[in-house]
Amino acid sequence: MEANCGGRWRMMAASSSQMWPQFASMYHRGNLFPQVDHLHVAIGRTPEGAFQMVGAEGWRDFMHDLGLRGAVLYPSHALSYGRIANRDWAIAVTHAYNEWLYETYLRDNAALKGMALIPMQEPAAAVEELRHAVEDLGMVGAMLPATGLSLPLGDKPYWPVYAEAERLGCCLGIHGGAHHGMGLDHFNIYPAVHALGHPFGILINFASILFNGIFDRYPGVRIGFMEAGSAWLPFAMERFSGSYASHIMDDPRGEMLRLHGDEKVGEYIRRQIDEDRIYVGMEGDELTLAYAIKVVGNKPFIYSSDFPHEVSNDTFKEEIEELLENRDLSDQDKEAILHANAERFYATAFA
Repeated sequence: MEANCGGRWRMMAASSSQMWPQFASMYHRGNLFPQVDHLHVAIGRTPEGAFQMVGAEGWRDFMHDLGLRGAVLYPSHALSYGRIANRDWAIAVTHAYNEWLYETYLRDNAALKGMALIPMQEPAAAVEELRHAVEDLGMVGAMLPATGLSLPLGDKPYWPVYAEAERLGCCLGIHGGAHHGMGLDHFNIYPAVHALGHPFGILINFASILFNGIFDRYPGVRIGFMEAGSAWLPFAMERFSGSYASHIMDDPRGEMLRLHGDEKVGEYIRRQIDEDRIYVGMEGDELTLAYAIKVVGNKPFIYSSDFPHEVSNDTFKEEIEELLENRDLSDQDKEAILHANAERFYATAFA
C-alpha cells in the first residue's frame, strides 16, 4: 500500500549533516521545503485521529494493528519540493531527505519501502540522486511532484530521468498535494480545492507524459499516478481520444506517442496498462472504481491508505472492509488492488 511517512519535521534536526558536504553550509535553520501552497491555511476540521505526527514506532504500531505486511512511504510536507526555485538547494534537500528517510524508517524495518525525492529542477542531478537512492539506499523508486516545476513532466529536459528509471528497473510515482496554479488560487472553500487539485495535477502530467511519447521511448518504465482516485482515468481516455482525433498533430521529430494503425488514444492507454507501464493509486470507497475496472481491467489500481493524513486506524479499517464487501468487484480484483499490483509496480514482495 502507498502511504505518507508523516514524521513531518523530525528531519530538521539532522538535516545539515545529511546533505551533500558541498551544500551543508546552505542550511541556516528554518523550513527545508516551501509552504505547500497558500490554500492549506483554512482546511477545516479533520476526522479524529487523522493527521497524526508519527515516526518509526508509530508506523510499527499502525501496521501491527491493521495486520499489514508492508507499506511504501511517500513524503508529507515535502510534497511541495517542486516549488523549490534554487537548484542547489533542491539538490541538497532532496539528498538530505533520502538519507533521513533511510536512517529513520527503512534501515531497521524491512516492511517499509521508500520513494525518494530527486531534484527535478536539475535533471542531471536527479538522475544521480535516483541512482544513489535505488542502488545505495535500496529505495523502490522516486516521487515526482505534480505541481511546482517549470515544465510538465513529459517535457524533454526530464527524459533522462525516465531513461535512468528504466535502466534501474525502479518505478516513478507522481503525487499532487500543492494545489496552486491550476485555476484554484482564489477558491474560498478548501474541500473543493482538495477534491479538484489532486486530479487536476495528475491529469496535466499524465497528458504530458502520454502525448510526449514517454511510454514508447522508454518501454520499461513504470509510472504511478497517485492520490487522485480512479475516476480521472476513464475521463482522460474519452477526452484524449476525441481531441486527438479532431486535432491531428504533425510530428516531424517523431517524438510523440505512436498509435498502432487505427488505434485510438484510449486504446493506446489500455495497451500501456496491459504492458505494465501505467498504475493508479486509489482508495477503498470510490464510486467509480468498478466502472474503471470494467474499462481497463484491474491491473493498474493500487490501494493507498494516505496514513497518517486524512485517515485514522478506524477509518482505514472501514475503507478496507468496504472494498472487501464491494459486490461489483471480483476476488481477483480485490487481490490485485490490495497487494498484487503494488508488488508489481514497486517490484518488491512483502513477506
